[in-house]
Amino acid sequence: MKRIAKYASHKKGVWVILLAWIILTGALSVAPSVNDYKVNTGENDLPKEAQSVVASEKFDAYFPDDNGLFALLVFQNEDGWNTQNFTEVDEVSNWIQDDSKLETIQSAVPFHQFPEQVKEDFLSEDRTTLVLPLFLKDSLEMDEVNETVQSIEAFTDTTLTDGTMVITGPAGIASDTISIFSNADLVLLFSTIALVLILLIVIYRSPLLAIIPLVAVAFVYQVVDRVLGLLAKNEVFTVEAQSISIVMILLFGATVDYSLFVFSRFREELRKQENKHHAMQTAVQGIAEPLAFSGGTVFAGMLVLLLADYGPYHSFAPVFTITIAIVLLAGLTLIPALFTIFGRRAFWPFIPKVGEETIEKNRFWGIVGELVTNKPKLVGGIVLVFLLVNASQLFTANYSYNIIQSFPEEMKSRIGFEQLEEKFPAGELAPVNVLVEKKTGFTFSNSELDAIETLNESFIGMNGISSTTLPEKEIVATGGREGSRILSEDGNALKFDIILTMNPYAEEAMDILDRLNESKEDILRESGLDAKDYDIYFAGETAASADIRSTNNRDTLIIVLAVTVVIFGMLIFHTRSLVAPVYMMTTILLSYASALGLSWFIFDNFFGFEGMSYRIPLYAFVFLVALGVDYNIMLISRIKEENRYFSIKEATRRGVALTGGVISSAGIILAATFGVLMTQPILELFMFGFIVCIGILLDAFLIRGMLVPAIVTLVKDWNWWPFKLIKQENQEKERNLNE
Repeated sequence: MKRIAKYASHKKGVWVILLAWIILTGALSVAPSVNDYKVNTGENDLPKEAQSVVASEKFDAYFPDDNGLFALLVFQNEDGWNTQNFTEVDEVSNWIQDDSKLETIQSAVPFHQFPEQVKEDFLSEDRTTLVLPLFLKDSLEMDEVNETVQSIEAFTDTTLTDGTMVITGPAGIASDTISIFSNADLVLLFSTIALVLILLIVIYRSPLLAIIPLVAVAFVYQVVDRVLGLLAKNEVFTVEAQSISIVMILLFGATVDYSLFVFSRFREELRKQENKHHAMQTAVQGIAEPLAFSGGTVFAGMLVLLLADYGPYHSFAPVFTITIAIVLLAGLTLIPALFTIFGRRAFWPFIPKVGEETIEKNRFWGIVGELVTNKPKLVGGIVLVFLLVNASQLFTANYSYNIIQSFPEEMKSRIGFEQLEEKFPAGELAPVNVLVEKKTGFTFSNSELDAIETLNESFIGMNGISSTTLPEKEIVATGGREGSRILSEDGNALKFDIILTMNPYAEEAMDILDRLNESKEDILRESGLDAKDYDIYFAGETAASADIRSTNNRDTLIIVLAVTVVIFGMLIFHTRSLVAPVYMMTTILLSYASALGLSWFIFDNFFGFEGMSYRIPLYAFVFLVALGVDYNIMLISRIKEENRYFSIKEATRRGVALTGGVISSAGIILAATFGVLMTQPILELFMFGFIVCIGILLDAFLIRGMLVPAIVTLVKDWNWWPFKLIKQENQEKERNLNE
C-alpha cells in the first residue's frame, strides 16, 4: 500500500497512470460492447438435475415436434367471435403456416383447417377471447424472436377489422423484454450521470469535484463494458439484461464513493501540508488499506454467488466481481492521480488552506459524535429498537414467482396473459405436462388401459386438480386423435396435461407439484402400474416454478451463510480483532433485515404490491452486506487510527466527526444511483433499487453514524481484543523490565 501510495502521488507517476488508463481504454475501444451480447431468456436457469429440467428433456426426446419457444396468440373481440369473423382468424392462421412467410415457426395449430365445432374449443365461455398456440424454432437469436412476434402482430393488425390480437407466453415475453430494454440502458446511463453531477455540485459546491469523479467513471465504464463484452463474446459466461442495468449503477456508485473517500482525505492532508504530492501520498497511505478491504468485501460477496445453482445468481457473479475489481483498481490508481494533477484547484472555490481544522469543518457530525459517545446506551438503544421494528415486518412478506407481474401493465404479453386469466380457468393458463414412460413400450392391453384410466382418476381426485386432458381409453389405445397425438413415435411415452384449480404460478400450485414429485412412485403403484417398468415426469411452468423455489431456498441459505462467513473473516483480518467484527457484521445483517422489512411495509401499505420477486431478498442481501460493510470499515479504520493518540471515547468522537461528512455524502450519492433503478419499467428493478436505496441510507446514517459508534464506546478497549491488549501487556512488561 505504501508503494501504491507513493506511485499514485509521484510527479511522474500520476502522468504514467493517466497515460496507462488512456491507452487501455483506447485499445479496448475496438472490442465489442457487452450490450451486444446480453440475453433475456432463462433457458439454463435451473440445474440439469432439477426434476422439471429432466422432465422437459424427456418431452423433447419423445415429442420433438413440441420443442421450441412457446407463444400464445390471444384474439379479443368484445362483440364475440362467430362464423363470420372466424374467417379473419383463419387468414392469420393460414399466413403463419405458410413457410415462405415465416421460417422461424416450428409448429402451429392449423385453425383454418378445423371444422367449426372444433374451432369452438378455442373460445372462452363468453366467446370474446380466442387463443391459438404455436411454437417457434429452438435456439433462435433473440432478435429473430422479436422480429417474428412483430411480423405476426403487424400482419394481424392489417387483417382484423374487429377485435385485437396480442402475443403472450415465453415468446411474447421475450419480445417485449427486448423492446423494454432497447432504450432503457441509455435512459439509465444519462439519468445516473445527471443525478450524480447535480448531487456532487449541491453537496460540495465545486464544479471540479463533480467533474473529476465522472471522468474516472467514464474510464471505468469503457474498460468494464469492453472487458465484459470480450468475455461474453467468447462465451466465457452469459450476461443477463437486468445485470447490465444493475452493474452500471454499481459502477457509478462505487467509483464516485471511492472518489469521495480519496478527495476527502486529500483535502484533510492539504490542510496540514503545502506540497500536493506529499499530501496525496499521506492520504492514500491512510485510505488505501480500508479502500482495498472495502472493495475486497464487495468482490468476495459477489464471488460467493458462484456457489449458486440458480442460473441468474450464478451468472451475476463474474459480471459484478470483474466490475468491482476494475473499480477498485481505479480507486487506488486513477482517482488519486487525477486529484493530484489538479491539486488544490480541484476544490475551487473552497480551496483548503494549511492550518485549517477538519473537525471544525464537520460541525454536524462532530455534534453527533459527541452525543453518541456521551450517551451511547440511549442513542444506540433508540436506533436498535427502530431497526428491530422494521425487521419484524418480514414475517408478513409475500413473494412472487410470476415474472409477468414484474412487467408494465401496458406491455402486450402481460395484457394477453391477463385476458387469458380473466376469460379462461386459471389452471389452463399453464397446464402441468405429464409424461408416463414405459421403456419396453406401451401395449395398451386391457389391464394397462385400466391402470392408465385409474391413474387419470387418481389425479382428478386430488385437491387442487380440476381435470386432465387424457381422453377415453378407446382413444388412448389408438395413440390419440389426429393432430393431437399423445403417444410418442416409438411407443414408449404417453403425454397429457393436468389442469389445476388455481393460478399455476401460485405457491399452492407449487406445493401440489412438490407432492406429486415426492409421491409419484406411490401414485403409479396404486394405479396398478409397476414403478419398475413405468416412470412419470412433470413439466411445465408450475413444475419449473416449484424447482426454482426449492433451488432459490437452497441458494439463499448457502449464500447468506457463505457471505457472512467470508466477510466476517475479512473483517477479522482487517481489524486485527475478534470483537469488532462481531458487532460490525451483526449490525450490517440487522440493517439488511430492517431495510427489507421497512420496504415491504411500504410496498404493501402504500404501493399495494401483492408480493415482491423471490430473487430480491438474495440480491439485496449480497449488495447491502457487501456495500454496507464499506462504511463500517472506513469508520472503524479511522477510529483505530485515532486511538493511537486518543482514548477510545475521544477517538470514536473524532472518527465520527472526520468520516461523517464523506460517508454521509457517499451514502446519499450511492443510494441515489441505486434509486435510479426505480425509473426502470421492470417492477423487480424498481423494488430492488428501492430496497438498496433504503438500506444504504440506514447504513450511512444510523448504523455507521450512531449504532456502531455507540457500541464502540461501550465496549471500550475490548474493541481490539485480543491483539491490541496483548500488545499493551507486552509494552508494560518491557517498561517494567527496563525499570
